[in-house]
This record gives sequence, structure tokens and C-alpha cells, in this order.
Amino acid sequence: MTRPELAERAPGQGDHREVAEPAPAPPDRRPARATRWPLRRIINVGVGALVLFSLASVVVGTLALTNLADTRARVVERIDPAIQQALRLESALVNQETGVRDYSLGARRDLLTPYTDGLAVERDATRRLEPVVREFPAVARALADVTERSDDWRTSYAEPAIDVVDATGRPTVTTTNVDAGRVYFEAVRSSLDDLRAALDDARGSATAALDRSSTTLDVVCVVIAAGFALIVVALAVGLRRAAIRPVSRLAAEVRTVADGDFAHRVEQSGPAEVRNLGADVNQMRERILHELSAVRAAHHELDLRTQDLERSNTELEQFAYVASHDLQEPLRKIASFCQLLQRRYAGRLDEQADQYIAFAVDGAKRMQELINDLLAFSRVGRIPRDAEEVSCTTVLEQATKNLATMIEQSGATIEADELPTVRAEVPLLTAVFQNLVSNAIKFRREDPPHIVVEAHRDGDFWEFSFTDNGIGVEPDYAERIFVIFQRLHGKAEYPGTGIGLAMSRKIIEYHGGRIWLDTEHRPGARFRFTLPVLAEQNDEETDTDG
Repeated sequence: MTRPELAERAPGQGDHREVAEPAPAPPDRRPARATRWPLRRIINVGVGALVLFSLASVVVGTLALTNLADTRARVVERIDPAIQQALRLESALVNQETGVRDYSLGARRDLLTPYTDGLAVERDATRRLEPVVREFPAVARALADVTERSDDWRTSYAEPAIDVVDATGRPTVTTTNVDAGRVYFEAVRSSLDDLRAALDDARGSATAALDRSSTTLDVVCVVIAAGFALIVVALAVGLRRAAIRPVSRLAAEVRTVADGDFAHRVEQSGPAEVRNLGADVNQMRERILHELSAVRAAHHELDLRTQDLERSNTELEQFAYVASHDLQEPLRKIASFCQLLQRRYAGRLDEQADQYIAFAVDGAKRMQELINDLLAFSRVGRIPRDAEEVSCTTVLEQATKNLATMIEQSGATIEADELPTVRAEVPLLTAVFQNLVSNAIKFRREDPPHIVVEAHRDGDFWEFSFTDNGIGVEPDYAERIFVIFQRLHGKAEYPGTGIGLAMSRKIIEYHGGRIWLDTEHRPGARFRFTLPVLAEQNDEETDTDG
């Protein structure tokens, strides 16, 4: 009796047992939504504070950097170039004074070149200084004073002295002229000293401002770094207290439940999400308790049915024993007496009586074959034998020896590659080879049967194929042919009980493989089946790959 048959027993059949109904599902005890801040809000507030501080830091840092850049630009781009131009201006005025004095002494025109060149440099330096010193009033006043006094020197002394030399063509140096020129140029020198002092004061002020800007920037950077560190620490501590610690507690509670203590109630604390998660775990725990009680009830029912199944299997074994012993004797007697009647009264009765006797003899023989085949089918895997490593070539040779008469009468030829070694029960594997070869011979065409046996490795399995040139099998019947007692042809066309392929499938599956019909092969039929590769062969392949 199979397990589905036990499950489908009608009331009143078999044992009457009461099975406890599982308890109803527990009510939903999920608490009201927590009023604490949710974790998302906590994180959003922390991130928002960090973003605001970062923005403020960027603004303040930008202002400090801008101020530092401005003060540095004032020193580097305006004051320092102004000092350089002031030096050019002073050098140009000195060259002018030297040129006028040399020209007055030598009366040669080439001695006037320093004067003319200095005048051009003075004008260029003044032109460059004027826009730079506008933001420095003291420097601008000093520059204007230098310009005024240099112009006064030229108009009052330099140009008249040059005109006199040009008119007379000889030196015109007198003590009076020299003293007058010295007085005028000393005024120019004094104004140049004032310009230099004003520039030095401006540079000192700008340098001090630059130092203050640099110090301010340093302070801002330190404050930003300290503030950022404090915010990060505050966020870490806050997240630890608000999220990580409650989640850790919840994880410990959940591990307690996961270890099998389903009666342990999970405590809820922390932000709303963690509390809700704890409530969900409690609800799941209660459902597991409910389902566990249902599973236990189902296991109890399964144990009862397993006992029924074991008893049914015992009865089936007893039936198989009776079928192999007690039923065989009556069948042998029936067959023997029918054959005796056939031999003794053949031809002495009418033709119809001879036909009836032949039917009786054939029926008794077929009944014996069916019982023997059914008994062999039921014993597959029920009486375990020690599996051993065997060469499939040897198994095929034994199968062909068992079918020697059939092969000789049909003129069949068998072509086989070198077949692998597998672990199997030799009698059962021989039965598979014998069934496949006998089917190939039985379902043949007019041509002599030709059977090809091949094997190749497919991962962890050896895949075997038996190919013949017979009548083949339609793809629609690819599964039906493996069902016990299913026949596609009448008994008159092809003899047999219809159990060979069903037994072959049971044997192959018992050895951990599978068998099927290759529906793409034409003409003829090709059956394929697999058997596991030996562990030693797997090790050898691994070593080869290495």
C-alpha cells in the first residue's frame, strides 16, 4: 500500500486515530507605532547639522582665503611693483642730473644721453606708479611732490644749462651754477626719500594686514577642524546610543530566538524602526510557535501513517514471498497438466478443443512470466547487495552471453567502445544491459539488428547510449514506455510482459542515475542513461587539470 493510498483512505477504513487540530493563529499583537523619533529623522537631523556646519565652514573659509588673497595681492601685485618703479624713478633722476653735469663740463652731445634716457625712464616709471598708488594717499602725495620738484629742477636749472652749452658750444661751469643745480636736485632727493618712506610705510601696513589675514585663516581652519571633529564625534555617539546599541540588543534578542528559544519575548527599545522591527520579530516568533505546533501535529500524523506504510510494505513483502512460492506451484501444475492434455489428446479432439488447450498453456506460461517479472521488479533495491567496481565492458559481455541464442537467431551485431568502470550491483546492471540489448533485437526491422553501445563522460556522470536500427519509438511515447506493464504493440506481434524498461529505470535510479529515450534520434531508437563517476576518477581528473 503506497503513501497516497493511505492518505486517501475513506472514513472507516484502517485505524481510527484522532489528530489534534493546530491551534488558531495568534492575534496580531503588534504595538501601536512608536512615538520616538524614527531612525530616518535622527540621521537626517545629524546629516543636516553636518551639512549646515560644512556650508558655514565653506563660507567662512572662503572669506578668510579671499581676504588673505587680497592682502597678498596688495603686497605682491601693487606695493612691491611700486617700490621697483620708485627705484627706477630715482635712478632715472640721478642719471638726468649726471648727464646735465657731464654735458656742462664736456660740451659733447653724447654726454647728454643719460639725461635724455633718464627722462624717458622717469616718464615711464611715473606713468606706471600713478594707477598703483591711488589707494595709498601718502604715497600718491609723495609721488606728486617728486614730479613737481623734478619738473622745477629741469625748468630752473637743467634746461637753461643745456641751452647755454648749446648756444656757446663750450663748457659753462661756474661755482654759482653748480651750487644752484645742487640746491635744486637736493630738493628732488628729499622728495624721493619721502616717496621711499611712504612706500615702506605702505608695505609695512600691508605686510601686517597679510600676517593678520594668515593668522585669521589659521584660526578659521583650526576652528573648522575642531568643529567638524566635535560634530563627527557627536554624531557617532548619538548614532551609537540611538541606533547601534538598540540594534545590537535586538540582534542579541533575535539570536536567542533563532537558537530555538521561541518562547523568549524580544524587548523593544530605540528608534521607531527598531521598535517596530522588534514587534515584527515578536509577531513572527508567535507565528512560528503556532506553525511549530501544527508541524508537530503533522509529524505525529506522519509517524502514524509511516507505521501504516511499514506494515503495508511488510504485507507486500509477504505477498511477494507468497507469489514466488505458493502461487508458483499451482501455476506449474496448471501448466503441466495443460501440456499433458496437449500432448496426449492432440489430434484426438476437434480443432477447437486443441485451440482451447493451447490458450490455457499459453496463459499459464504468461502468468508465470508476469509473476516472476513482478517479483523481480519489487525486489530491486529491497534486498541490497554490496556494490562493487565493475567494468561495463564485462557487464555487456555477460549480457550478450545470456542472449547468445537470441543474437544468433536474429543475426544481430553489437558494436561497443571501451566502456568505463563504475560502482554497481553487477546482477542489476547486467539486467539493464540485457533488457536494452534484447529490446533492440526484439523490435527490429527486416534487416539484421545492429546495436552500438557508447559511453562518454559528462561532468560527474558517465553517459551511456544504446543505439539500434530497429522500428524506433514515437516521441509521444517517450515516457509511457517506462511505465510498468505498458505495451505499444500487441502480444502477437512482439512477446513480453512490458516490464523490462520499467525495471531498467528503477535499477538506474537506484544507482543514482537516470534513463531516457533520445527523441531526436532517427531512424531506430537510442536509449541513454547515466551512472556516477568513481571518486578515484574524479581525483585523477583534478590532478590532470592541476
